[in-house]
Amino acid sequence: MNPRLLFWIPACLRLSFILLGAGILWYFFGPVIGIAAAMIGMLVMLMVQLHYLFQLSTWLDHPSSAKLPDGWGAWTDIFSRLYRLRRGDEKNQAELTEWLTRFRQAMSLLPDGVVIMDDVLFLEWCNNAAENHLGLQLDRDKGMRVTNLIRRPEFIDYIILGRYEQPLVLSVRERKLIVQIIPFENRRQILVTHDATESERIEMMRRDFIANASHELRTPLTVINGFLEIANSNPNLELQTRMAHLKLMAEQGQRMQNLVEDMLTLTRLESVEYPLRPEKVNISVLLEQIQQEALALSSGRHTISVHIDGPDIKGSTEELRSAFGNLVSNAIRYTPQNGHIDIAWELKETGPQFVVRDNGIGIRPEHIARLTERFYRVDKSRSRETQGTGLGLAIVKHVLLRHDATLLIDSEPGKGSTFTVRFTKKLVCESAHS
Repeated sequence: MNPRLLFWIPACLRLSFILLGAGILWYFFGPVIGIAAAMIGMLVMLMVQLHYLFQLSTWLDHPSSAKLPDGWGAWTDIFSRLYRLRRGDEKNQAELTEWLTRFRQAMSLLPDGVVIMDDVLFLEWCNNAAENHLGLQLDRDKGMRVTNLIRRPEFIDYIILGRYEQPLVLSVRERKLIVQIIPFENRRQILVTHDATESERIEMMRRDFIANASHELRTPLTVINGFLEIANSNPNLELQTRMAHLKLMAEQGQRMQNLVEDMLTLTRLESVEYPLRPEKVNISVLLEQIQQEALALSSGRHTISVHIDGPDIKGSTEELRSAFGNLVSNAIRYTPQNGHIDIAWELKETGPQFVVRDNGIGIRPEHIARLTERFYRVDKSRSRETQGTGLGLAIVKHVLLRHDATLLIDSEPGKGSTFTVRFTKKLVCESAHS
Protein backbone atom coordinates (compact mmCIF):
# COMPACT_ATOMS: atom_id res chain seq x y z
CA MET A 1 0.00 0.00 0.00
CA ASN A 2 1.07 3.58 -0.62
CA PRO A 3 3.02 4.97 2.41
CA ARG A 4 0.99 8.17 2.24
CA LEU A 5 -2.25 6.23 2.66
CA LEU A 6 -0.73 4.31 5.56
CA PHE A 7 -0.09 7.66 7.27
CA TRP A 8 -3.27 9.58 6.45
CA ILE A 9 -5.92 6.84 6.85
CA PRO A 10 -5.21 6.22 10.60
CA ALA A 11 -4.90 9.98 11.21
CA CYS A 12 -8.24 10.65 9.53
CA LEU A 13 -9.86 7.79 11.45
CA ARG A 14 -8.64 9.18 14.79
CA LEU A 15 -9.91 12.64 13.85
CA SER A 16 -13.21 11.15 12.76
CA PHE A 17 -13.67 9.33 16.11
CA ILE A 18 -13.07 12.58 18.02
CA LEU A 19 -15.58 14.46 15.86
CA LEU A 20 -18.07 11.58 16.11
CA GLY A 21 -17.76 11.52 19.91
CA ALA A 22 -18.15 15.32 20.06
CA GLY A 23 -21.21 15.08 17.81
CA ILE A 24 -22.86 12.49 20.05
CA LEU A 25 -22.23 14.64 23.14
CA TRP A 26 -23.62 17.65 21.24
CA TYR A 27 -26.77 15.69 20.43
CA PHE A 28 -27.42 14.57 24.00
CA PHE A 29 -25.92 17.37 26.11
CA GLY A 30 -25.92 20.40 23.90
CA PRO A 31 -23.41 22.26 21.75
CA VAL A 32 -21.24 23.53 24.62
CA ILE A 33 -20.42 20.01 25.82
CA GLY A 34 -19.91 18.80 22.25
CA ILE A 35 -17.49 21.63 21.35
CA ALA A 36 -15.66 21.24 24.68
CA ALA A 37 -15.25 17.50 24.08
CA ALA A 38 -13.95 18.14 20.57
CA MET A 39 -11.43 20.69 21.84
CA ILE A 40 -10.28 18.37 24.63
CA GLY A 41 -9.87 15.54 22.14
CA MET A 42 -7.86 17.74 19.75
CA LEU A 43 -5.75 19.00 22.69
CA VAL A 44 -5.00 15.42 23.77
CA MET A 45 -3.92 14.54 20.20
CA LEU A 46 -1.76 17.68 20.10
CA MET A 47 -0.11 16.82 23.44
CA VAL A 48 0.59 13.27 22.26
CA GLN A 49 2.21 14.62 19.09
CA LEU A 50 4.26 17.16 21.09
CA HIS A 51 5.36 14.40 23.49
CA TYR A 52 6.65 12.23 20.65
CA LEU A 53 8.25 15.24 18.96
CA PHE A 54 10.10 15.95 22.21
CA GLN A 55 11.28 12.32 22.42
CA LEU A 56 12.36 12.46 18.77
CA SER A 57 14.29 15.67 19.44
CA THR A 58 15.95 14.11 22.49
CA TRP A 59 16.96 11.06 20.44
CA LEU A 60 18.35 13.20 17.61
CA ASP A 61 20.56 15.02 20.12
CA HIS A 62 21.99 11.72 21.45
CA PRO A 63 21.18 8.97 18.94
CA SER A 64 23.79 6.60 20.35
CA SER A 65 22.67 6.77 23.99
CA ALA A 66 18.96 7.73 23.95
CA LYS A 67 16.39 4.98 23.48
CA LEU A 68 13.68 5.21 20.86
CA PRO A 69 10.11 4.90 22.27
CA ASP A 70 7.63 2.39 20.93
CA GLY A 71 5.31 5.13 19.66
CA TRP A 72 1.60 5.21 18.99
CA GLY A 73 -0.27 5.50 15.76
CA ALA A 74 1.86 6.86 12.91
CA TRP A 75 4.70 7.35 15.35
CA THR A 76 5.06 3.56 15.63
CA ASP A 77 6.04 3.34 11.98
CA ILE A 78 8.27 6.47 12.22
CA PHE A 79 10.20 5.14 15.23
CA SER A 80 10.44 1.71 13.65
CA ARG A 81 12.00 3.19 10.53
CA LEU A 82 14.40 5.30 12.58
CA TYR A 83 15.41 2.23 14.55
CA ARG A 84 16.13 0.32 11.35
CA LEU A 85 18.12 3.29 9.99
CA ARG A 86 20.14 3.47 13.20
CA ARG A 87 20.89 -0.27 13.11
CA GLY A 88 21.94 0.02 9.47
CA ASP A 89 24.10 3.03 10.26
CA GLU A 90 25.75 1.21 13.18
CA LYS A 91 26.43 -1.77 10.95
CA ASN A 92 27.92 0.45 8.22
CA GLN A 93 29.96 2.32 10.83
CA ALA A 94 31.32 -0.96 12.22
CA GLU A 95 32.22 -2.17 8.72
CA LEU A 96 33.86 1.17 7.93
CA THR A 97 35.84 1.04 11.17
CA GLU A 98 36.94 -2.52 10.42
CA TRP A 99 38.00 -1.62 6.87
CA LEU A 100 39.82 1.47 8.16
CA THR A 101 41.64 -0.65 10.74
CA ARG A 102 42.61 -3.17 8.07
CA PHE A 103 43.75 -0.38 5.77
CA ARG A 104 45.95 1.14 8.45
CA GLN A 105 47.36 -2.26 9.35
CA ALA A 106 48.17 -2.91 5.70
CA MET A 107 49.72 0.54 5.30
CA SER A 108 51.76 0.00 8.45
CA LEU A 109 53.32 -3.13 6.94
CA LEU A 110 54.37 -1.40 3.72
CA PRO A 111 58.12 -0.81 3.30
CA ASP A 112 57.32 2.57 1.74
CA GLY A 113 56.27 5.54 3.85
CA VAL A 114 52.70 6.84 3.47
CA VAL A 115 51.61 10.23 4.81
CA ILE A 116 48.01 11.43 4.42
CA MET A 117 47.60 15.23 4.44
CA ASP A 118 44.74 17.63 3.86
CA ASP A 119 44.73 20.27 1.13
CA VAL A 120 46.83 22.67 3.22
CA LEU A 121 49.39 19.97 4.13
CA PHE A 122 48.29 19.30 7.72
CA LEU A 123 49.22 15.80 8.85
CA GLU A 124 46.24 13.46 9.27
CA TRP A 125 47.90 10.04 9.38
CA CYS A 126 51.19 8.29 8.59
CA ASN A 127 52.49 4.73 8.78
CA ASN A 128 55.51 3.36 10.64
CA ALA A 129 57.78 3.54 7.59
CA ALA A 130 57.04 7.26 7.17
CA GLU A 131 57.85 7.83 10.84
CA ASN A 132 61.22 6.10 10.37
CA HIS A 133 61.99 7.81 7.07
CA LEU A 134 61.02 11.36 8.02
CA GLY A 135 61.37 11.38 11.80
CA LEU A 136 57.64 11.88 12.37
CA GLN A 137 55.51 10.78 15.33
CA LEU A 138 51.82 10.48 14.60
CA ASP A 139 50.67 11.03 18.21
CA ARG A 140 52.83 14.14 18.54
CA ASP A 141 52.65 15.62 15.04
CA LYS A 142 49.04 14.96 13.99
CA GLY A 143 47.40 18.22 12.94
CA MET A 144 50.72 19.98 12.28
CA ARG A 145 51.81 21.28 8.90
CA VAL A 146 54.14 18.83 7.14
CA THR A 147 56.40 21.63 5.87
CA ASN A 148 57.05 22.54 9.52
CA LEU A 149 57.98 18.94 10.28
CA ILE A 150 60.23 18.38 7.23
CA ARG A 151 62.44 21.45 7.14
CA ARG A 152 64.36 20.82 3.94
CA PRO A 153 64.75 23.62 1.38
CA GLU A 154 64.44 21.23 -1.56
CA PHE A 155 61.24 19.79 -0.08
CA ILE A 156 59.77 23.27 0.45
CA ASP A 157 60.64 24.17 -3.16
CA TYR A 158 59.01 20.95 -4.33
CA ILE A 159 55.81 21.91 -2.49
CA ILE A 160 55.85 25.49 -3.78
CA LEU A 161 56.41 24.51 -7.41
CA GLY A 162 53.75 21.79 -7.22
CA ARG A 163 55.31 19.70 -9.99
CA TYR A 164 54.30 16.43 -8.41
CA GLU A 165 54.56 14.39 -11.61
CA GLN A 166 58.31 14.11 -10.98
CA PRO A 167 59.58 12.54 -7.72
CA LEU A 168 62.00 14.34 -5.42
CA VAL A 169 65.25 12.78 -4.20
CA LEU A 170 65.72 13.78 -0.57
CA SER A 171 68.52 12.99 1.88
CA VAL A 172 67.09 12.63 5.38
CA ARG A 173 68.73 11.05 8.43
CA GLU A 174 71.48 9.40 6.36
CA ARG A 175 68.88 7.90 4.04
CA LYS A 176 68.31 8.49 0.36
CA LEU A 177 64.55 8.91 -0.05
CA ILE A 178 62.49 9.18 -3.23
CA VAL A 179 59.53 11.40 -2.32
CA GLN A 180 56.38 11.97 -4.35
CA ILE A 181 53.08 13.69 -3.55
CA ILE A 182 49.88 12.26 -5.06
CA PRO A 183 46.70 14.40 -4.88
CA PHE A 184 43.47 12.45 -4.27
CA GLU A 185 39.90 13.41 -3.53
CA ASN A 186 39.33 17.16 -3.36
CA ARG A 187 40.91 18.01 -0.06
CA ARG A 188 43.59 15.39 0.57
CA GLN A 189 47.05 14.47 -0.64
CA ILE A 190 49.28 11.44 -0.12
CA LEU A 191 53.02 11.78 0.40
CA VAL A 192 54.88 8.56 -0.47
CA THR A 193 58.52 7.93 0.50
CA HIS A 194 60.67 5.12 -0.85
CA ASP A 195 63.98 4.29 0.83
CA ALA A 196 66.52 3.88 -1.97
CA THR A 197 69.54 3.67 0.37
CA GLU A 198 69.98 -0.07 -0.01
CA SER A 199 69.37 0.06 -3.76
CA GLU A 200 71.97 2.79 -4.06
CA ARG A 201 74.41 0.73 -2.00
CA ILE A 202 73.84 -2.34 -4.16
CA GLU A 203 74.23 -0.26 -7.32
CA MET A 204 77.49 1.17 -5.97
CA MET A 205 78.69 -2.35 -5.15
CA ARG A 206 77.80 -3.44 -8.68
CA ARG A 207 79.74 -0.53 -10.20
CA ASP A 208 82.70 -1.19 -7.91
CA PHE A 209 82.59 -4.89 -8.77
CA ILE A 210 82.61 -4.21 -12.51
CA ALA A 211 85.40 -1.64 -12.13
CA ASN A 212 87.49 -3.97 -9.94
CA ALA A 213 86.89 -6.99 -12.17
CA SER A 214 87.85 -4.96 -15.24
CA HIS A 215 90.99 -3.76 -13.49
CA GLU A 216 91.92 -7.27 -12.39
CA LEU A 217 91.46 -8.61 -15.93
CA ARG A 218 93.26 -5.68 -17.57
CA THR A 219 96.60 -6.42 -15.90
CA PRO A 220 97.08 -10.00 -17.16
CA LEU A 221 95.66 -9.07 -20.55
CA THR A 222 98.15 -6.22 -20.80
CA VAL A 223 101.00 -8.60 -19.96
CA ILE A 224 99.85 -11.21 -22.49
CA ASN A 225 99.26 -8.65 -25.25
CA GLY A 226 102.63 -7.06 -24.55
CA PHE A 227 104.47 -10.36 -24.89
CA LEU A 228 102.52 -11.22 -28.04
CA GLU A 229 103.49 -7.88 -29.60
CA ILE A 230 107.14 -8.54 -28.73
CA ALA A 231 106.94 -12.02 -30.25
CA ASN A 232 105.20 -10.65 -33.35
CA SER A 233 107.76 -7.88 -33.91
CA ASN A 234 110.77 -10.08 -33.02
CA PRO A 235 110.17 -13.55 -34.48
CA ASN A 236 113.81 -14.52 -33.85
CA LEU A 237 113.79 -14.14 -30.07
CA GLU A 238 116.19 -16.26 -28.12
CA LEU A 239 114.76 -19.53 -26.90
CA GLN A 240 115.37 -18.66 -23.27
CA THR A 241 113.60 -15.27 -23.58
CA ARG A 242 110.70 -16.81 -25.49
CA MET A 243 110.27 -19.54 -22.88
CA ALA A 244 110.31 -16.94 -20.09
CA HIS A 245 107.63 -14.95 -21.91
CA LEU A 246 105.51 -18.06 -22.42
CA LYS A 247 105.80 -18.92 -18.76
CA LEU A 248 104.66 -15.45 -17.70
CA MET A 249 101.77 -15.54 -20.20
CA ALA A 250 100.70 -18.93 -18.87
CA GLU A 251 100.75 -17.57 -15.32
CA GLN A 252 98.68 -14.55 -16.28
CA GLY A 253 96.27 -16.73 -18.25
CA GLN A 254 95.85 -18.97 -15.20
CA ARG A 255 95.26 -15.89 -13.09
CA MET A 256 92.47 -14.77 -15.42
CA GLN A 257 90.96 -18.25 -15.38
CA ASN A 258 90.99 -18.31 -11.57
CA LEU A 259 89.35 -14.88 -11.47
CA VAL A 260 86.60 -15.90 -13.89
CA GLU A 261 85.97 -19.14 -12.01
CA ASP A 262 85.71 -17.27 -8.71
CA MET A 263 83.26 -14.74 -10.20
CA LEU A 264 81.13 -17.58 -11.59
CA THR A 265 81.23 -19.28 -8.18
CA LEU A 266 80.02 -16.09 -6.48
CA THR A 267 77.24 -15.67 -9.02
CA ARG A 268 76.10 -19.25 -8.45
CA LEU A 269 76.17 -18.89 -4.66
CA GLU A 270 74.05 -15.72 -4.81
CA SER A 271 71.49 -17.16 -7.23
CA VAL A 272 68.06 -18.09 -5.82
CA GLU A 273 67.85 -20.65 -8.61
CA TYR A 274 70.73 -22.55 -7.01
CA PRO A 275 69.37 -23.69 -3.64
CA LEU A 276 71.51 -25.58 -1.15
CA ARG A 277 71.08 -29.35 -1.42
CA PRO A 278 72.39 -30.73 1.87
CA GLU A 279 74.26 -34.03 1.95
CA LYS A 280 76.42 -35.79 4.46
CA VAL A 281 79.86 -34.19 4.41
CA ASN A 282 82.64 -36.61 5.30
CA ILE A 283 84.91 -34.26 7.23
CA SER A 284 87.90 -36.63 7.35
CA VAL A 285 87.96 -37.06 3.57
CA LEU A 286 87.34 -33.35 2.98
CA LEU A 287 90.17 -32.19 5.24
CA GLU A 288 92.54 -34.79 3.79
CA GLN A 289 91.89 -33.32 0.32
CA ILE A 290 92.41 -29.79 1.63
CA GLN A 291 95.66 -30.83 3.31
CA GLN A 292 96.98 -32.32 0.05
CA GLU A 293 96.10 -29.14 -1.84
CA ALA A 294 97.74 -27.03 0.89
CA LEU A 295 100.95 -29.08 0.73
CA ALA A 296 101.04 -28.67 -3.04
CA LEU A 297 100.52 -24.90 -2.75
CA SER A 298 103.12 -24.57 0.00
CA SER A 299 105.73 -26.65 -1.88
CA GLY A 300 107.44 -27.58 1.37
CA ARG A 301 107.80 -23.96 2.60
CA HIS A 302 105.46 -24.46 5.62
CA THR A 303 104.56 -26.99 8.24
CA ILE A 304 100.89 -27.97 7.90
CA SER A 305 99.06 -30.01 10.53
CA VAL A 306 95.47 -31.28 10.64
CA HIS A 307 93.51 -32.25 13.78
CA ILE A 308 90.02 -33.77 13.56
CA ASP A 309 87.89 -34.15 16.68
CA GLY A 310 84.31 -33.64 15.61
CA PRO A 311 81.34 -35.17 13.77
CA ASP A 312 80.32 -35.10 10.14
CA ILE A 313 77.77 -32.44 9.19
CA LYS A 314 75.07 -31.83 6.60
CA GLY A 315 75.86 -29.40 3.80
CA SER A 316 77.42 -29.07 0.37
CA THR A 317 80.77 -30.82 0.16
CA GLU A 318 81.92 -28.78 -2.84
CA GLU A 319 80.95 -25.46 -1.31
CA LEU A 320 82.59 -26.25 2.03
CA ARG A 321 85.68 -27.47 0.20
CA SER A 322 85.84 -24.13 -1.60
CA ALA A 323 85.35 -22.15 1.64
CA PHE A 324 87.80 -24.18 3.74
CA GLY A 325 90.30 -24.27 0.88
CA ASN A 326 90.22 -20.49 0.52
CA LEU A 327 90.90 -20.00 4.23
CA VAL A 328 93.81 -22.44 4.15
CA SER A 329 95.30 -21.04 0.93
CA ASN A 330 95.14 -17.52 2.39
CA ALA A 331 96.99 -18.72 5.48
CA ILE A 332 99.71 -20.20 3.27
CA ARG A 333 99.99 -17.08 1.07
CA TYR A 334 100.33 -14.72 4.02
CA THR A 335 102.62 -16.85 6.16
CA PRO A 336 106.37 -16.50 5.50
CA GLN A 337 108.58 -19.48 4.73
CA ASN A 338 109.11 -21.93 7.61
CA GLY A 339 105.84 -20.81 9.16
CA HIS A 340 103.21 -23.15 10.61
CA ILE A 341 99.55 -23.61 9.62
CA ASP A 342 97.29 -25.59 11.91
CA ILE A 343 93.94 -26.87 10.56
CA ALA A 344 91.43 -28.17 13.13
CA TRP A 345 87.90 -29.55 13.17
CA GLU A 346 86.49 -29.34 16.70
CA LEU A 347 83.20 -29.92 18.49
CA LYS A 348 82.23 -27.20 20.95
CA GLU A 349 79.12 -26.60 23.07
CA THR A 350 77.67 -24.30 20.39
CA GLY A 351 78.37 -26.81 17.62
CA PRO A 352 81.23 -27.93 15.37
CA GLN A 353 83.80 -25.44 14.12
CA PHE A 354 86.57 -25.28 11.53
CA VAL A 355 89.71 -23.41 12.62
CA VAL A 356 92.74 -22.26 10.62
CA ARG A 357 95.63 -20.85 12.67
CA ASP A 358 98.87 -19.45 11.30
CA ASN A 359 101.88 -17.50 12.56
CA GLY A 360 102.01 -15.25 9.51
CA ILE A 361 102.11 -11.51 9.00
CA GLY A 362 98.73 -10.88 10.68
CA ILE A 363 96.09 -8.25 9.92
CA ARG A 364 95.61 -4.80 11.41
CA PRO A 365 92.25 -4.30 13.21
CA GLU A 366 90.94 -1.66 10.79
CA HIS A 367 91.02 -4.16 7.92
CA ILE A 368 89.24 -7.10 9.59
CA ALA A 369 85.66 -5.84 9.11
CA ARG A 370 86.17 -5.43 5.34
CA LEU A 371 88.02 -8.66 4.58
CA THR A 372 84.97 -10.39 3.06
CA GLU A 373 84.30 -7.54 0.59
CA ARG A 374 84.94 -8.38 -3.04
CA PHE A 375 88.40 -7.42 -4.26
CA TYR A 376 89.31 -5.92 -0.90
CA ARG A 377 93.00 -6.44 -0.20
CA VAL A 378 95.03 -5.51 2.85
CA ASP A 379 98.25 -5.43 0.83
CA LYS A 380 97.61 -5.19 -2.91
CA SER A 381 101.21 -5.73 -3.94
CA ARG A 382 101.52 -8.89 -1.85
CA SER A 383 98.17 -10.18 -3.15
CA ARG A 384 99.38 -9.95 -6.72
CA GLU A 385 102.61 -11.68 -5.79
CA THR A 386 100.65 -14.56 -4.26
CA GLN A 387 98.28 -14.75 -7.29
CA GLY A 388 95.15 -14.06 -5.23
CA THR A 389 91.94 -13.03 -7.01
CA GLY A 390 90.55 -10.90 -4.17
CA LEU A 391 87.33 -12.97 -4.11
CA GLY A 392 88.30 -15.83 -1.82
CA LEU A 393 86.85 -14.47 1.42
CA ALA A 394 83.77 -13.17 -0.40
CA ILE A 395 83.15 -16.77 -1.52
CA VAL A 396 83.71 -17.95 2.06
CA LYS A 397 81.13 -15.42 3.31
CA HIS A 398 78.42 -16.58 0.87
CA VAL A 399 79.09 -20.28 1.49
CA LEU A 400 78.75 -19.74 5.23
CA LEU A 401 75.53 -17.76 4.78
CA ARG A 402 74.07 -20.71 2.91
CA HIS A 403 75.11 -23.03 5.74
CA ASP A 404 73.89 -20.75 8.56
CA ALA A 405 77.47 -20.45 9.82
CA THR A 406 79.53 -17.50 11.04
CA LEU A 407 83.14 -16.46 10.47
CA LEU A 408 85.22 -15.09 13.34
CA ILE A 409 88.62 -13.48 12.71
CA ASP A 410 91.25 -12.94 15.38
CA SER A 411 94.55 -11.48 14.23
CA GLU A 412 97.52 -9.52 15.49
CA PRO A 413 100.10 -7.95 13.16
CA GLY A 414 103.37 -9.84 13.21
CA LYS A 415 101.98 -12.74 15.24
CA GLY A 416 99.49 -14.46 12.95
CA SER A 417 95.77 -14.97 12.45
CA THR A 418 93.02 -17.37 13.45
CA PHE A 419 89.97 -17.88 11.23
CA THR A 420 87.12 -19.76 12.92
CA VAL A 421 83.99 -21.01 11.15
CA ARG A 422 81.20 -21.87 13.61
CA PHE A 423 78.33 -24.13 12.59
CA THR A 424 75.09 -24.73 14.46
CA LYS A 425 74.26 -28.01 16.15
CA LYS A 426 71.36 -28.64 13.77
CA LEU A 427 73.86 -29.39 10.96
CA VAL A 428 75.43 -32.29 12.86
CA CYS A 429 74.57 -35.63 11.26
CA GLU A 430 72.33 -37.65 13.60
CA SER A 431 74.36 -40.84 13.31
CA ALA A 432 77.57 -38.98 14.16
CA HIS A 433 75.91 -37.02 16.96
CA SER A 434 74.49 -40.10 18.60
